[in-house]
Formats: sequence, structure tokens, C-alpha cells
Amino acid sequence: MITILLTFLPSLLIVSILVFSDKFKEPKGMIFSTFILGFLICFPAGILNGWMIWDRDNPDNFAYLAGLSEETLKFLCLYFFIKDRVEFNEPMDAIIYGTLISLGFATYENFEYVYIYNENVPSFEIALVRSLTAIPLHALCGVIMGYFFGLYIFRQSKISLVKCLALPIFFHGFYNYLLSTTQIIVVLYLGALLAYAFFLHKQFRNEQKLKLDEQEEKYV
Repeated sequence: MITILLTFLPSLLIVSILVFSDKFKEPKGMIFSTFILGFLICFPAGILNGWMIWDRDNPDNFAYLAGLSEETLKFLCLYFFIKDRVEFNEPMDAIIYGTLISLGFATYENFEYVYIYNENVPSFEIALVRSLTAIPLHALCGVIMGYFFGLYIFRQSKISLVKCLALPIFFHGFYNYLLSTTQIIVVLYLGALLAYAFFLHKQFRNEQKLKLDEQEEKYV
């Protein structure tokens, strides 16, 4: 039971915190469907990662490439499935939906690592470690992607379109690279990433506090 909770509860807890921090709550149906969308892109990500990484002789040397495939798929979901929805109508929504996609992805990926790909390590140990590392990493990349995507859509910042994809790819890939180093380095890295994502989220939160209405004009 504890292993099951560690597998699924961290993602749901982060989703709950983020959704309830939103001044203008998103529809429950959109929250659920966006989370499932992230869940579904695990399948093409698995194919891409198999092609780019795991079929090689030394997959650990190419683990950073997972950041390229996974973050690109998350971005495509935002751009082609979320951007034009009527519910997507202010910058904070980009953070909400970007993180929902990321955590939907992280939830199914976590399930795979805990219950399918754990040949030599106890499920509980994998679930515990990933609940403190991989799941937060996906959430933080979702916040960062969403922040810059929001600037692109609602503030006409063209350079933010590049940042909303390039930064999560870099941060995710560098995290995977650091997994081959010491645990303390990984923890310090995640701490720095948390501070950065919190800072970005706070920018849109402060904007929301000054607004009486959610609706904003899209420029893309």
C-alpha cells in the first residue's frame, strides 16, 4: 500500500497544490483531460527513447536525450491541443496546463519504473526515490515551460517560444546526466530548479492578484 501511494500520490499532491493556488480555477474536465493527455504521450516517448537511447550499447551515456523527446512531446501538447482552447485564457493557465501534462506523463512513467522495470531494486525504494526526484523534476519543467509559453501567447514575446522548449529540454537532460554523479549534487540541482520555478510561478500569481477577470487577449 505504501508503495502504491508513493507511486501515485506525489503527482496528485503537486497537481492539487498548483490547481488550488490558481485564483481563477480551471474546469475539472480540462484538468482531468490534460492530465490524461500527459499520461498518453508516454507511449510515443517510449518509442522515441527506445530508438534514441535504450537500443544503444551504453544507454546510460545517452540518457540525457530523454529530455529532448519527452519535453518536445509535452510542448507539442500545449501548442496543438491546449493553445486554442477557450479555457486557456490567461498566462497562469499555461503553467497549470503545462504542469498537468508533465505530471500526467510522470505518473505513468513512475508506474513503469516501479512495477515493470525494477528487476534488481525493490519497488518501494524506486517509488520513494522517484517521488523525491523524478516527479518533482517533471513538475518543475512543466512550470518553466508553461511560464514562457504564457509569455509567448499573451505577451507577444517571440523569444519565449524558444525558451519554453529549450529550457525544459536542457534542465531535464542535465538532470539525467547528473544521475550518474552523487546524490547530493542531484538534490542541490533540484533545489535550485525549485527556486527558479517558484520565482516564475510567483510572477503570474502576482499578476493574478491585481486582476478582477481572467480573460486576456491572445496574440498567437
